[in-house]
Amino acid sequence: MEILGFYPTWYVPGIGTAWVMGIIGVIHVVASHTSVGASFLFALLETKAYRENKPQWMEFIKKYGMFLLVFSYIIGSITGPGIWYAITVASPRGVGGLIHNFVWVWAAEWVYFTVEVIGVYALVYLIGKVDAKTHLKLTWSFALASWATMLLIVGILSFMMWPGHDGWYLTGSTNDAFYNLNFFAHLGTRTGSMFVMAVVVGLMVASRMRDLELRREVVRFLAPIGLVGGLFAVMMFFYYLQTLPQNAIVMLHAHLKPVYAQGMVAVFAVATLWLLFAWWQPQRIHASLAAAVFLFVAIVGVWPEERMRESMRKPYVAGQYIYSNQVIARDVPGKGIEAEVDRLAEHGYLKLHPFVPERLRTVTDQNRLEVGQLLTKIACANCHALEPGAPLRNIPDKLHRAVDEDLILAFLQGPLKHGTQPYMPRIDLPEEEARAVAHYLAAVNRGDNVERLIAQQRRQVSAQWTSAQEE
Repeated sequence: MEILGFYPTWYVPGIGTAWVMGIIGVIHVVASHTSVGASFLFALLETKAYRENKPQWMEFIKKYGMFLLVFSYIIGSITGPGIWYAITVASPRGVGGLIHNFVWVWAAEWVYFTVEVIGVYALVYLIGKVDAKTHLKLTWSFALASWATMLLIVGILSFMMWPGHDGWYLTGSTNDAFYNLNFFAHLGTRTGSMFVMAVVVGLMVASRMRDLELRREVVRFLAPIGLVGGLFAVMMFFYYLQTLPQNAIVMLHAHLKPVYAQGMVAVFAVATLWLLFAWWQPQRIHASLAAAVFLFVAIVGVWPEERMRESMRKPYVAGQYIYSNQVIARDVPGKGIEAEVDRLAEHGYLKLHPFVPERLRTVTDQNRLEVGQLLTKIACANCHALEPGAPLRNIPDKLHRAVDEDLILAFLQGPLKHGTQPYMPRIDLPEEEARAVAHYLAAVNRGDNVERLIAQQRRQVSAQWTSAQEE
């Protein structure tokens, strides 16, 4: 029997796996969107300064550039590899699928990113050391390289939602994957958002400028850019909603809009009012208020937006062919990939997963609880926490703390077995494995000390084995 290509399961107790990726990712998005948006602000500001002979505007660009180096590029350089580490251990097959599709796209993105990093240092430290025209060319090169990194990454992120057509499944072509149905709407939404983030941060920098006349000129130049960017982002977001697959629409209306809709509207309203006020009274913007608006946009805006986008993909992690729990959900002839759900239904994880300990490959009365815990982590922990009250869709609360094993088993062998939940993977397990999962979840819901019980059972099995050897 051929073993499937699974990897060890990584689980973080208490918060679950996805929260680790989410927290790192949101910090990275705030930093990266600010840097990309700021690169275009620099280019526009410097173009106006060059044409109208306003060299004093370069003072603001230098201050903002120094802030960008500390805020965006140091934080971004830390969280970027952090994302790679987190997703590699949490979703190795998902990452592998993306790399096999987009290896040269990622290589190109790294080239542009190198240009971007060198460009921001050169932009800041060469102010006043090279002629204005040369510096302006450098600034526009930096802006275009920055946006190119976003464009390339958005193509990959959009494919993670879905290809939007059957062409990619048949051809496996990178172009069919990259230019998916969701791509242009997603790119437009992020492009508009990057201007809003960059202008909000720019107002923080401008609020600390002592030259009030320079502050007034800069703020009145920036505020309209943020307003237009915000309006464009909202328009593209409504277009984005029209490009979503059915499972995403169900998740959006059933679970996400009731929680996040009011916050998203509040972010749009607060950002709009703040930018209008800044344009009207540029000399009255204060650093504390500017920082408060930035934190509000980041926490109430970026965090829910990123969580919504990640959640709407469910039950898939990439291309609607890899489930979030790493199981291949459908055939992809263009890549020579075969679905695994039916094989798991016939043979089970215990027989096909390479990292199941040999002592747990057969379910017994002594190891049923431990087997159930292992199977639940493998099949569920990429999306769910296992502890009651945990913040990330914890299973005990989803099951309303049910302690009836037969009731839990009915859910496992009903909606999950047949894949009738549009945002849940089809998890079809053999009878003994499904019963082990139900046994474990019932114990957790009762409040049993599962780890202590598993340790006791291990000691009992070890004692029985030792006794048998002595006899």
